[in-house]
Amino acid sequence: MPGKRDHGKRGHKDIARELTERIHSGQLKPLDKLPSRSELAADYGVSETTISRALGLLAYVGLVVGHQGKGVYVAYPEDDGAPAG
Repeated sequence: MPGKRDHGKRGHKDIARELTERIHSGQLKPLDKLPSRSELAADYGVSETTISRALGLLAYVGLVVGHQGKGVYVAYPEDDGAPAG
């Protein structure tokens, strides 16, 4: 994750864009677990609500999959988030 630094006023779209770039570049791979919302919020210097919105955008386009009580994971490129089999 980006580490604590001054991001200025970051919106959920900015954070979603950065996480998308990390997924597309391979820095985050399928089945990688993302840090918790509170950890991401601290890293980006924003509220957990902003992080939730960013993750919601990524889930909407199929880049991440949330599992209640287990976290948010990078999805497989296939569209359902499950390994091909």
